[in-house]
Amino acid sequence: MQADVVVLGAGIVGVSIAVHLQRLGRQTILFDRRPAGEGTSFGNAGIIQREAVFPHHFPRDFRELLSYAFNSKTEARYHLSMLPRLLRPFAQYWHHSEPSRYRAIARDYARLIAHCVDDHRELAAEAGAESLLRDGGWTIACETPQSLAGFLKTAEDSRREFGVGFRALDGAALSAAEPHLRSGLAGGVQWTDPVAVLEPVALTRAYLALFEKLGGRFAYGDARTLTRAGAGWAVTGDETKISAREAVVALGAWSPIVTKPLGYDPPVFVKRGYHMHYRPDGNAVLNHPVLDAANGYMLVPMNQGIRLTTGAEFADRDGPPTPVQLAKVEPLAHKLMPALGQRIDSEIWMGARPCTPDMLPIIGPAPRQPGLWFGFGHGHQGLTLGPTTGRMLAAMMTGHEPVTDPTAYRPDRF
Repeated sequence: MQADVVVLGAGIVGVSIAVHLQRLGRQTILFDRRPAGEGTSFGNAGIIQREAVFPHHFPRDFRELLSYAFNSKTEARYHLSMLPRLLRPFAQYWHHSEPSRYRAIARDYARLIAHCVDDHRELAAEAGAESLLRDGGWTIACETPQSLAGFLKTAEDSRREFGVGFRALDGAALSAAEPHLRSGLAGGVQWTDPVAVLEPVALTRAYLALFEKLGGRFAYGDARTLTRAGAGWAVTGDETKISAREAVVALGAWSPIVTKPLGYDPPVFVKRGYHMHYRPDGNAVLNHPVLDAANGYMLVPMNQGIRLTTGAEFADRDGPPTPVQLAKVEPLAHKLMPALGQRIDSEIWMGARPCTPDMLPIIGPAPRQPGLWFGFGHGHQGLTLGPTTGRMLAAMMTGHEPVTDPTAYRPDRF
């Protein structure tokens, strides 16, 4: 098989890159060892987060750091055995989280986030997948007035600097919006711009179907077989060898496995996460995704049921699951939503988020490797930024004007 481009990785980012390349006339082959959307793209909270202009930063308050050090937080947990490997990226992460640096990073991040909803709507309309998108945003539920005041300040900053929309909810308004949450909450912040996805894997596969409708092809194989072949690139599929003039690495947390032998070893680290679905009791409903502000988990209405997603676990990317966080937050979720109901899934799902120390994705041409391109490192926002990354990278590869200045995301910054 021959093509103009082979895209390694069939998660939401890789599929979106492939769609945009195919739309711009580049014959593209999408390449993965598993069906599209079955990796990390399967298990996210399913929100296109237009409000996420402030990426997750490293805590700099000593008391907060101490609570994380003792693994007492439900929203984050680490494996002691991981600390030697995390020292370098964590030191850089802490450095980039200094307030003035962090504000500059947020401005670069916001330039991508600003396009996410429109880029998804465009692909979803072309793919006939609009029914998978639900307007209305998502809500932060706050137990105390102090917590509510803090999130309202962040919301005001987001609106003032980046034009993000929100609605302040007192306790009565929150109860009216989500009547099956427990009573007595102080209120919440409803982000009004984001769009919820009712089944993330179905959306990824709808984009794959669009890619194939446009003439693209999907092939199974191991991305670690990527090698230089003359002026181009080659990978060995399960059924045939594939040659292409250019290649794109979009393998999320597994990208460094392919890039390191080619001389590029970015300080990507992993935040693992878990989810479980529940069948609510009786006629109980959750109208929109809800974050428990005090405990860092989310409840999200999905086609499969109500999805409970955990915070971050710093552990070996390919190590066995250790769903301690799910065990900790599950009773809290039943307290927040008493009618949450029983588990549906037979097994707990686990995925790995690919994170960078400066909180920005890696998008652009590979250093010292002509014809090789990168699109990974999106942290918590792979679903959000998939189509925008695809649009921008495809424009760069075909000589078109990218949606925003790509300098901040360039691979050679590491």
